[in-house]
Amino acid sequence: MKALILAGGYGKRLKPLTDEIPKPLIEVAGKPILGWQIELYKKHGINEIVLAVGHLKEKIMEKVGSGSKYGVKAVYVVEDKPLGTGGAIKNAEVVLRSEPMFVASNGDIITNLDVSKLCKALEGSGAVAAMSLVPLPSPYGVVIADESGRVREFKEKPKIPDYWINAGIYCMKPEIFEYLPESGDVEKTAFPQLAKEGKLIAVKYPEAFWKSIDNFKDLEEASKVLSELNLF
Repeated sequence: MKALILAGGYGKRLKPLTDEIPKPLIEVAGKPILGWQIELYKKHGINEIVLAVGHLKEKIMEKVGSGSKYGVKAVYVVEDKPLGTGGAIKNAEVVLRSEPMFVASNGDIITNLDVSKLCKALEGSGAVAAMSLVPLPSPYGVVIADESGRVREFKEKPKIPDYWINAGIYCMKPEIFEYLPESGDVEKTAFPQLAKEGKLIAVKYPEAFWKSIDNFKDLEEASKVLSELNLF
């Protein structure tokens, strides 16, 4: 099985850092985001990594090379212009079409969710794609008070039960390419159509660590947590 990492974005909310460093190479707790993702895939037996690159692609190619330094085989597909998540997956069709199924992930997330579980759910389901879901994290700390009004507990940005968000990791069958646009986001194009046809399933990960690195605050928070956490 192969994994596709969407590593071509500009990372505008992390400028000026991303003027010189592509977002997937930004270090979090001493390791680039891309390194965290490759480790996740290796843990689940995926050793062939396809990198969809665009912005500052040469730096990613130089850093990862053949993939041997990470213990994987790396190949590259280049976006000459931004294609969106759906277009980027479509652009990699030539190296993924022959796979019975493959994993795709946004290049700005760090997680330890079980990728194997995602693909096992897709296998034999009759669906075309499976998406991972994690609990919605509160953007604020929460105060717990009893009926008398006495404060009993503080919870720092807890997970909100019963509300789930897209974790940005997918397992897909090659039929997905019939639904993908040449340009545009998979979340706004292929997925709504698959859902309408009953061909999109979801797998929930209530206990997984998950963090999307979108801005400097995310970077700071993730660095602090990961320096104290044995993720793999």
